[in-house]
Amino acid sequence: MPDTPLVVDWDGTVTEVDGLHLVLLEFGDAEIYEAHESRLGRELTLQEVIAGEFESVRAPLPEVLGWMRENARLRAGFREFARRHRPLIVSSGFHELIEPVLEREGLELEVRANRLDPRPEGWRVLFRPQATCAVCGEPCKRADVVALDGFVYVGDGYSDRCVAEAAKRVFARDGLATYLAERGVEFEPFTDFVDLETRL
Repeated sequence: MPDTPLVVDWDGTVTEVDGLHLVLLEFGDAEIYEAHESRLGRELTLQEVIAGEFESVRAPLPEVLGWMRENARLRAGFREFARRHRPLIVSSGFHELIEPVLEREGLELEVRANRLDPRPEGWRVLFRPQATCAVCGEPCKRADVVALDGFVYVGDGYSDRCVAEAAKRVFARDGLATYLAERGVEFEPFTDFVDLETRL
């Protein structure tokens, strides 16, 4: 599929474990994390959850980045997949946490993500400009792919729901797979990027 745009989520899709969760559990407040996650999609938007959770992180950014380089593990086959297909990374996470891991792997990819202002009194999230989506009613990843025609989407979680429904073809796992199945939206399950490569 050389001419088909490939769009891939980062946390929990490229990475084996959601990197935002890893950082919050290692450097943030677990009680704040649990309280916000339990209200996601009901009382709080995704952006409100992310902002509230990361206010509890006060560690210096270089310390967190060093920890991420040591602990963030990529799903099998991603390095080779990325070199072959050059996917667009679209994430609700942060450039500051994604790009050092890509650098570690020797990869240079286009990344659309948010930014951090890592203040000592609590990290502030600098969300990228996104219009409120006419479909889901929140700023979402559809804004990042509006110029892409007939794209393939690969994702795993809450932030991938709306954009996945706009894709020509979807590969899904975990919570995204459950959500799409419940809504009767067609998707293909995948385990890793070796598996995905065989079906592209």
